Amino acid sequence: MQNRRPISKPDHAGTHLALYQPEIPLNVGAILRLGACFGMPVHVIEPCGFPFGPRAWRRSAMDYAALAELHRHDSWADFLAGRPAGRLVAMSTRGAVRLWDLVFRPGDTILLGPEGSGLPDTVRDAADASVAIPLVPGVRSLNLAMAAAIAAAEAARQLAAPSQPSRVNR
Repeated sequence: MQNRRPISKPDHAGTHLALYQPEIPLNVGAILRLGACFGMPVHVIEPCGFPFGPRAWRRSAMDYAALAELHRHDSWADFLAGRPAGRLVAMSTRGAVRLWDLVFRPGDTILLGPEGSGLPDTVRDAADASVAIPLVPGVRSLNLAMAAAIAAAEAARQLAAPSQPSRVNR
């Protein structure tokens, strides 16, 4: 019989995920599930490219949507007025820094743009940092939910409490 240590609740030092005008409801659902699993609040900045609501993203969020901490913002200005304290870290294929080179800080908000066009320059320029996930030459970008998961995992890796037990397959 294998001994299993209990896994404590993840502590990602208040990291948030923010989606600027998302266009694909399945990505929003997947990111809500990601937020629920990682304990990261998710902010949706409207308008969305679809009628926003559980009916649109239920299939991908499944029963995790009820566990997610969701914040809706009517506009970019509304988000800025009430956004969480801490840095705004914009994810962009034109990011100035590789994701692996950014040192995440407690309270950072990871901002992702619409699937078709990415973040507009004005939004990206408002961020405290602009990062890119390094990809091989010749490819455009990753799916939004995949990029969110990679960035969330990197932030969680950097900010994890050293006393947290890790899971290792043996």
